[in-house]
Amino acid sequence: MICFIGGVGFQEVLLIALVVLLFFGGKKIPELMKGLGKGVKSFKDGMRDVESDIKAPIEEMKAEADPNAKKDK
Repeated sequence: MICFIGGVGFQEVLLIALVVLLFFGGKKIPELMKGLGKGVKSFKDGMRDVESDIKAPIEEMKAEADPNAKKDK
């Protein structure tokens, strides 16, 4: 049995999939999924950039506080 968030069951998911298929048609679904995949990839890249932007100043402050510490790279 598959558990969904908010009590959404198999019938509801099937109904949503059917509505999406009818609304967009079979030929547009792969294009939509490709665009969704690119969006997720772009979001992950952006999160990685933000993470590196946050970590860099922290590492600089640690290096200034202890100039004899080795850098991990």
